[in-house]
Amino acid sequence: MSKEKIAQLKKYVSPFEKADEKASIIQLVNTIIPLIVCWILAYQALSVSVILSVVISLFTAGFVVRTFIIFHDCTHGSFFKNKKVNAIVGTITGVLTLFAFEKWKREHAIHHASSGNLDKRGVGDIWVMTIEEYIEASTWERLKYRLYRNPLVMFVLGPLFLVLISSRFNRKDARKKERNNTYLTNLLLVVFYALLIWLIGWESFLIVQGTTMFVAGMLGIWLFYVQHTFEDSYFEDETEWDYVKAAVEGSSYYKLPKVLQWVTGNIGFHHVHHLSPRVPNYHLEKAHQSTPPLQQATTITLRTSLKSLQYKVYDAKNRTFVTFGEIQHLLTKSNSPIKQ
Repeated sequence: MSKEKIAQLKKYVSPFEKADEKASIIQLVNTIIPLIVCWILAYQALSVSVILSVVISLFTAGFVVRTFIIFHDCTHGSFFKNKKVNAIVGTITGVLTLFAFEKWKREHAIHHASSGNLDKRGVGDIWVMTIEEYIEASTWERLKYRLYRNPLVMFVLGPLFLVLISSRFNRKDARKKERNNTYLTNLLLVVFYALLIWLIGWESFLIVQGTTMFVAGMLGIWLFYVQHTFEDSYFEDETEWDYVKAAVEGSSYYKLPKVLQWVTGNIGFHHVHHLSPRVPNYHLEKAHQSTPPLQQATTITLRTSLKSLQYKVYDAKNRTFVTFGEIQHLLTKSNSPIKQ
């Protein structure tokens, strides 16, 4: 992509990079209040039927996802103009969604700065191996990778790992501010959840909170996964990697029904978000519609996104994802067979 096209893209998007205080407050109101209401209704429904409570918890999970988008925007400093307000709202919404603000802020910034860069994988992204790496890996390493890419592991065990382990502990190189924010988030969660258990009992807590956060976690991982895992996604070595190309070609436009688009805070316009993280979620659609080149991004739908489940290993030579079955013969040739 030429420098002229890059400059033009940035020019198109720049008007949408400013937070609208009124829009942000409205989104907080129409997200957090329904979330609390649904939570209360789910607990009250237990006196009528567990099934009814679980159904309401599913709706609650949708509002948790929408709350996470607010948290996500705060980590980018795009939800409010004031940095301190973003940090406060981000920490609160982080407690509601089980993520530590400063920790996630740093890891997600690394993801944006390295998405699609084959030489800088490993932080804040989905584990991707190239064909060459997979073939040269040990049997144990390939087994770990296959398990990781298994839908049951990624979307069932994945949410549990994220909220119970990954988000609860700091990285070894975390700075004091990040560490303290993680400690604060964990402390607030312990107090909040202990109070809930004391008020309604651990069985009710597990049914409602367990269902809500587990489903929200599954949805969150799915959204992140499908928007970076599609057939012709962008991956390049460091020497050839380009930030704008990684944003436009390495992130998809997940075209969802309007209701789901609202619930997911327009994150389906992921290509726009990666091009400019400073665009608040409520401006993403307008930025997409006002920028013709962005409308050429790979578009996936609910139906076509299911194909992403078959994409396992990246073929760097042909710049496409392939299945494990398609490279089985290469393993046989290398005398390192792994049965399907």
